[in-house]
Amino acid sequence: MSNSWKKFLVFQAVLLIIAAVFLSVFFTYRTSSDIEYRKAFAKYYRVFTPELPDKIDFAGEDVPLNIFYVKESLDKEIILNTYWQSRTLLVLKRAQRWFPVIEPILKENGVPDDFKYLAVIESELENKISNMGATGFWQFLKETGQRNGLEINDCVDERYNVELSTQAACKYFLNAYKIYGNWTLAAASFNAGENGISSRIESQKAENYYNMNLPTETARYIFRILALKQIFLHPAKYGYNLRKKDLYPFIQTTTVAVDSTINDLADFAIQNKINYRILKEFNPWLRKTNLINCHKKTYQIKLPQEGQIFYSNYLFGADGFKMIDQDSLSSND
Repeated sequence: MSNSWKKFLVFQAVLLIIAAVFLSVFFTYRTSSDIEYRKAFAKYYRVFTPELPDKIDFAGEDVPLNIFYVKESLDKEIILNTYWQSRTLLVLKRAQRWFPVIEPILKENGVPDDFKYLAVIESELENKISNMGATGFWQFLKETGQRNGLEINDCVDERYNVELSTQAACKYFLNAYKIYGNWTLAAASFNAGENGISSRIESQKAENYYNMNLPTETARYIFRILALKQIFLHPAKYGYNLRKKDLYPFIQTTTVAVDSTINDLADFAIQNKINYRILKEFNPWLRKTNLINCHKKTYQIKLPQEGQIFYSNYLFGADGFKMIDQDSLSSND
C-alpha cells in the first residue's frame, strides 16, 4: 500500500472521529436542552379551569345548572371568554363608557339590566356591520330596525345611534316578553327571530329555552350572555386585573336640536368648535357629509362638552395596581 493511500485512510479516519465527537456533543446538548425546556415549560406554564358559579340567573330567571348540558354549555362559554383575553379585556374597558348610556334606557323601559350583555355579545360595544348587514351596537337588520322605530336610509341610519337603537331594542324585548312570558326566550328570539322560536315551541312542545333543541348560534346565545355577565361581575376571579384608569371614561356630551337641512357637516362642526372627525365620532348615524331634512324632523346632534375629549382632564387617582372589585365595572360605582 502506497504512502499516499495510507495518508488518505488516516485522514478519513480522523474525519470520522471528529464527526462522531461532534454528533455526540450535539445530540447530548440537544437532549439536555430539550429536557431543560420541558422542565421549564412544566414549571412555569399553567392553564386552569375557570370557576363556575354555584348558581346564576338571567334577568331573575334561574339557570338549571343541575342539567349536565346546561352546566357544560356555560362552562364552555366561560372558558372561551376567559381565555379570549384581547376581546374580553376590550369589552371590559368599553363598558365603562357605554353601560352608563345603555343601563338607564333599559331601566326606563322596564327591561332587566342583564340585557346590556346582549349588546356586548352582539357587537362588543362597537358600531359594527355583519356579513348579513346587521348594524350597530344591537346588530339590527334594516327591516327589524325600521319595524322598531329607527330611521334607516342613505343619509341617516339610527342603528348607529346608541341611545335610539337601545330604545328600539327595548321595544323588541318588551314585545317578545308579551309573546313568550319570560325574558330568556325574549332574549333568544333576538338571535333566532320570533318566528324561529315560536315554530320550535310548537314543533318541540317545549316552552323553556333550556329544554329546546335550537340552532347552534341560538343554543349558545344565552350562555354567552351568562358567561360575560359572570366575568363582568367578578373580573379579577377570571384573571382580568384592571385599574380604574385602564377603563375608557364616560364622556359628557350636550346636544344640539336641528330641524332643517345641514348642507355641510364639516362647516357645522367648525361652527360648534369641533372638527368633522369628532362630529362623526359622536354621531356615526350621520352617514353623509350633509344632512338632508325634507320633513323638518328634529334630530339631536351630540357634541362633547368642553375639554371632554382629552384624557388629561380625567382624574383617575393614584390607585397603583389595585384590582377592581365586582362593583367597579358598573356605572353605579
